[in-house]
Amino acid sequence: MATIGTVALQSGEGASRCPQEGMPRPSDSSQLAQECLQQFRVTKTQLQRIQAGLLCAMEQSLKGQDSPAPSVRMLPTYVASTPHGTEQGDFLVLELGATGASLRVLWVTLTGTKERSVEPKSQEFVIPQEVMLGSGQQLFDFAARCLSAFLDAHPVENQALKLGFNFSFPCHQTGLDKSTLISWTKGFRCSGVEGQDVVQLLREAIQRQGTYSIDVVAMVNDTVGTMMGCDLGTRPCEVGLVVDAGTNVCYMEEARHVKALDEDRGRSCVSVEWGSFCDDEALGPVLTAFDRALDHKSLIPGAQRFEKMIGGLYLGELVRLVLVHLAQHGVLFGGCTSDALLRQDSILLEHVAQMEDPATGTACVHEILQGLGLSPEASDAELVQRVCEAVCTRAAQLCAAALAAVLARLQHSREQQTLHVAVATGGRVFERHPRFHRTLKETVMLLLPECDVSFIPSVDGGGRGVAMVTAVAARLAAHRRILEETLAPFQLDFQQLTVVQAEMREAMVRGLRGEASSLRMLPTYVRATPDGSERGDFLALDLGGTNFRVLLVRVAEGSVQIINQVYSIPECVAQGSGQQLFDHIVDCIVDFQQRQGLSGQSLPLGFTFSFPCKQLGLDQGILLNWTKGFNASGCEGQDVVYLLREAIRRRQAVELNVVAIVNDTVGTMMSCGYDDPRCEMGLIVGTGTNACYMEELRNVASVAGNSGHMCINMEWGAFGDDGSLGMLSTCFDASVDQASINPGKQRFEKMISGMYLGEIVRHILLHLTSLGVLFRGQKTQCLQTRDIFKTKFLSEIESDSLALRQVRAILEDLGLTLTSDDALMVLEVCQAVSRRAAQLCGAGVAAVVEKMRENRGLQELTVSVGVDGTLYKLHPHFSRLVSATVRELAPHCTVTFLQSEDGSGKGAALVTAVACRLAQMSRV
Repeated sequence: MATIGTVALQSGEGASRCPQEGMPRPSDSSQLAQECLQQFRVTKTQLQRIQAGLLCAMEQSLKGQDSPAPSVRMLPTYVASTPHGTEQGDFLVLELGATGASLRVLWVTLTGTKERSVEPKSQEFVIPQEVMLGSGQQLFDFAARCLSAFLDAHPVENQALKLGFNFSFPCHQTGLDKSTLISWTKGFRCSGVEGQDVVQLLREAIQRQGTYSIDVVAMVNDTVGTMMGCDLGTRPCEVGLVVDAGTNVCYMEEARHVKALDEDRGRSCVSVEWGSFCDDEALGPVLTAFDRALDHKSLIPGAQRFEKMIGGLYLGELVRLVLVHLAQHGVLFGGCTSDALLRQDSILLEHVAQMEDPATGTACVHEILQGLGLSPEASDAELVQRVCEAVCTRAAQLCAAALAAVLARLQHSREQQTLHVAVATGGRVFERHPRFHRTLKETVMLLLPECDVSFIPSVDGGGRGVAMVTAVAARLAAHRRILEETLAPFQLDFQQLTVVQAEMREAMVRGLRGEASSLRMLPTYVRATPDGSERGDFLALDLGGTNFRVLLVRVAEGSVQIINQVYSIPECVAQGSGQQLFDHIVDCIVDFQQRQGLSGQSLPLGFTFSFPCKQLGLDQGILLNWTKGFNASGCEGQDVVYLLREAIRRRQAVELNVVAIVNDTVGTMMSCGYDDPRCEMGLIVGTGTNACYMEELRNVASVAGNSGHMCINMEWGAFGDDGSLGMLSTCFDASVDQASINPGKQRFEKMISGMYLGEIVRHILLHLTSLGVLFRGQKTQCLQTRDIFKTKFLSEIESDSLALRQVRAILEDLGLTLTSDDALMVLEVCQAVSRRAAQLCGAGVAAVVEKMRENRGLQELTVSVGVDGTLYKLHPHFSRLVSATVRELAPHCTVTFLQSEDGSGKGAALVTAVACRLAQMSRV
């Protein structure tokens, strides 16, 4: 007779087999029963090892570190989104292989609302044996005829029908609608199908049938259908768990973690083929003699070890093996067995469920065992129920440990402290074993107390779930078309950029001649860039907002040292009289000189004055109008250098030599020019945008002279104000322009600079929301608020280092309720808007450097551009896109972009230093 460590099965003729020797004592029987049941008890430590082992196997598979025979396969299903709850329409579903030798066709209507649901129509067709064993063409032609017969019986309007295909055989899926059959199972042996794309075979059969226009949208397995068929609750359903004859799970993984996908954004449903999990270190301690006996007698010994401890196909057989073992040891049925009990698979999942039922279980035990030719006593019935409970409890606990591994993976990939998630459940084990569900939930809570998990029964995963996958795919495809149509005007091609370059070039020429042009091409009276010989101490003033800076800039051989002090300008001064303002500025200069021990020294001074001016000379600038909250009286229309000198004169004891008034774009060029003598262009791309460059003096009609150079302030933000950019302007640009303080002006700047890009994005998001593409079509007050979407958000959202979760967090902080799909589309909108801005900027730079090359009659020009501005410096891709566009449009120019350091301060000092150098040279 076998010991507890082994299972010996005896068989023979006759209805009942009873022992020839005496029975064990009751105390021995109790101990034998206890020892037997003890084998199915699993400790928390053992469950944690299984959880850790499976998680490790999952992560190795995700990274593509599979062994030749991986213990867990992580298969992409190419389902990229879960339902929104807005899906609607009519969908066909074809189920093949789910119920053995039959085929099911369903017509599923999704209403897009919880309040109204429509029962699906379905019809089952028996597949003839000769079709199951015939050619692949026979099988798929049979399926196509069944589809036509179903549609004939349920007339529909003449429309293109979308179909989801549930094909329940081992497949290798390479796309949502691409799946290759690995091998037939379940009695099917159709020739010419293994190794072929079954979706394509079905499409060809439908075309041969020719009766209806049917588009096969998606190939779906039952686990994914379970997840997708789950009713939407308060939390996302992103895990599907099936425990039926076999067991499997799927979940929504971050696409960047799935090596097989080669995607870096979004999510993708991964099918975890965990039935094959076979970590000896983790599973070995919980394998019993009964598991080994079951495996040995199975069709695939040594395979699917984990599934054989959980799946409904095996639970009844495990119970049978235990009952045989206890009977043969004289613990059950008076030591008697029967031929039926000794026959493999004589106890099924349904029997175990019935015997476990708290209300009717005892009666069911007697009925089922008597049907097996046994005569159980009351004590036998109780022990049989305990066996059923032990086997099923262990199955639920092992399933929970595996599910905990999936949830831990989900929690880690989302970087969430507390994971809130719903798990859709399906399969007969869940449906017929209430205890299984309770034990599973309790064990998950034990292993992952920090996760908030709810379990929701799926509604017909094979039917409604497959239809939902199809509906989601159709929704995503429709939304993709709308998104692409919306963003198409922002995708500028080479020809369009060449036109922009040519238009700007023409506008530059007209502006230099003094003709009507959207480019003013203002002389700055800066006639040279630094040559490295500049030396000395210089003062610089930087006035451009409520803070005012005074700087001491010491230019020595090979270095520039800067000391600066920030002073505030009170609102009463900024909006008082001009005399008050400039007296305050001089007071600040005097204070700075005293702090730095410069009192009594008359240092050359450069004045960066960042307000609109008309420059008449290097040290003459007429203020056109105040901006940025300044409104000091008596200044507009006046020379601000003269106003500063008058304030110095009023102070009497102070001597200051104001040499130059400087535009910040020129200061940027000059600050970079000190380090690189080839820097002859300045570019600002921040809140606003502008450019300057060194033009041949002979081309500047407003300034006398035919030799030498002159730095031209292009004021290129106004480019296109004459309508020359109309072909590129979108309805979103028009909306932003109309809502601005200067409609119709600064059109180029409004397509490029940081002040406007966020607003363009906001208007696009509003448009997409109104079409139901974003945020489930629900308009929020947030998006209605002007300037709520800051341009800095574009830089943050487009950062390569941000995971999609962080992108969502940025948008949720704005009060937007969104899905991962929404986050991806917002990212694409941001990319389109910022890419166009960078390309337009690059087209402008290309126009300038090409003009400089032709001015000098060069085949090739090597030049540097000094750049400043938060958009250029902080956006993760802007600078690269500008540079790439310039290379494409100006292939004969080698352009280097240099980021400026303190163009307003250092640049102003260097303009002054160059002016002093040139003045000294002219005196010599």
